[in-house]
Amino acid sequence: MKSVDLVHVSLVVSFVTVVMVAIFITAASYSTGVNTGLGSAAPVWGYRCVNSRCQKVALDDEPTRDKAVSLSVCRLYCDGVFGSVWPRPTGDFRLGNNLIRVNPAAIEFQWGERYEALNKYWDESVERFRGQLLKKAAGEEIRSGGKKVAVKVEVSEDTMTLNHETDESYKLVIRGAEGEEVQVTIEAQNYFGARHALETLAQLMVFDDIRNELQVVADVEIQDVPTYPHRGLALDTSRNYVSVSAIKKTIDALAMVKMNVFHWHITDSQSFPLVIKSQPTLHTFGAYSRKQIYTATDVQDIVQYALARGVRVIPELDAPAHVGEGWEKTNLTTCFNFQPWTKYCVEPPCGQLDPTKDKVYDVLEDIYREMNAMFTHSDVFHMGGDEVSLSCWNSSVEVQQWMKAQGWGLEESDFLKLWNHFQTKALERLDKSLTDKRPIVMWTSRLTEEPYVDKYLDSDRYIIQIWTTGDDPKIAALLEKGYKLIMSNYDALYLDCGFAGWVQGGNNWCSPYIGWQKVYNNDLKSLGGQYASQILGAEAALWTEQADHHSLDGRFWPRVSALAERLWTDPSEGWQSADSRMLVHRERLVENGIAAESLQPQWCLQNEGECPIVQAP
Repeated sequence: MKSVDLVHVSLVVSFVTVVMVAIFITAASYSTGVNTGLGSAAPVWGYRCVNSRCQKVALDDEPTRDKAVSLSVCRLYCDGVFGSVWPRPTGDFRLGNNLIRVNPAAIEFQWGERYEALNKYWDESVERFRGQLLKKAAGEEIRSGGKKVAVKVEVSEDTMTLNHETDESYKLVIRGAEGEEVQVTIEAQNYFGARHALETLAQLMVFDDIRNELQVVADVEIQDVPTYPHRGLALDTSRNYVSVSAIKKTIDALAMVKMNVFHWHITDSQSFPLVIKSQPTLHTFGAYSRKQIYTATDVQDIVQYALARGVRVIPELDAPAHVGEGWEKTNLTTCFNFQPWTKYCVEPPCGQLDPTKDKVYDVLEDIYREMNAMFTHSDVFHMGGDEVSLSCWNSSVEVQQWMKAQGWGLEESDFLKLWNHFQTKALERLDKSLTDKRPIVMWTSRLTEEPYVDKYLDSDRYIIQIWTTGDDPKIAALLEKGYKLIMSNYDALYLDCGFAGWVQGGNNWCSPYIGWQKVYNNDLKSLGGQYASQILGAEAALWTEQADHHSLDGRFWPRVSALAERLWTDPSEGWQSADSRMLVHRERLVENGIAAESLQPQWCLQNEGECPIVQAP
């Protein structure tokens, strides 16, 4: 069959309905029929595309049965913009109207030998890709035969540097209508773009459950590039411990949707699970148990695991607040576990570092040095700065006396001077263990507001991560001052919202629950206005007071996938246009072992467009 010309994504919708009808009529051109050898288990339903929707049809006569299209095949085409690819590609593409049966055991890769340093990463990506293909059959035996697939990969650089300047674009071309094999070409500037292309290729291969075949689109050309360079997920592993295996599974899912940041909030006042060899009391007394720790080997393993999947790990050591367990043995904290805790912090146990003690900075220097040795391949460090309580510091006679000795009072402005004293000295110690002046991320706080932010935080060095609401006027104020921002506005991106309150009755503080639709519609350009170019991207965040590795998948997925498409594609349409695609994508997550929450009855998946009250435009 003839392929259409190169067109932009937005122009292809009207074409797809025609294409899908052609596929339904001529499906036998890529199959020998539907005799699967299953006898009475032969399928009774097939699908056809009607008005850009997959419509179920009964296979109750031989002509219809011979030309049947499975749901996976129909959904691949019947959307107008690659119905089975998530996140949706951003560039121009060509989409052919033919599918070819391929042999999953005969997929070969040609990778540039001159980039030997990248070989181990590419080998890991290929192994993962092959595993994804086998999972598509969901335990069914894939019928033997089909064309060989030859994948040629070309990258321009041998770097494994992943940062805000990295070019993650790629070009994917599939040619298979003629010849003995399907030829796939991947072109990218670097490994990360090539890896993303492989992810897209996996999604363009579908399992036809009518014929038990693995099939691929015969003629495709995609040019794709992300809209935002910072596409992330922040996970707290201190309130409740999260196993290394659960972290890796989360990173696998991030890779599936081309997210590129895992922000690791690794310590807090409730526990200190990170092993710091030069300060062993921190984890010895701060971890929940001897088994609930992260060694340097664990961290380095996770960092390398993530890098092979196109994800960089950004560490956070939150300070001067959110410290407690493990630290109390150092005698360097104030108000640790003071009661009633509501007077000194926002959740128990309270605890803050005492900025007046020089030993605080010696210990921090040890932590920073070891953390930077563990968290390689990140050029960003998150210093926290969240929820500092001035009343906590003011409860310490030693702190009060030190401030008075400086000629300061005990007003808010004086405690902000103390905070700046801490931040300045802590940054000096962090810089001692670095070879560069890397960007520093801090959460929004009183320190990031007027009149203090101008005095204390250099906009050339600091990136501010927003956790307040998306309509907070402080966002515009920071942008006007030239700060770069990462959005984690809690009204759309806090994934712990909507559960029972754990220190009071009723619901927790940020309720209600945030559905994937609200995540999807969280338009960063709208939030940034005329300064939107200063927004680097966003992170969904999970604070784990009420979650651990047993509940992690359901908290994240598929809501993080909604953020992934917002950050990669930046769609102009709302969630309604992605509703059917999201149902397909959720099934793909489950297929790959991610226990993503169910969004609708399965009937809605099989009867597209029949469930939503609000229809897609």
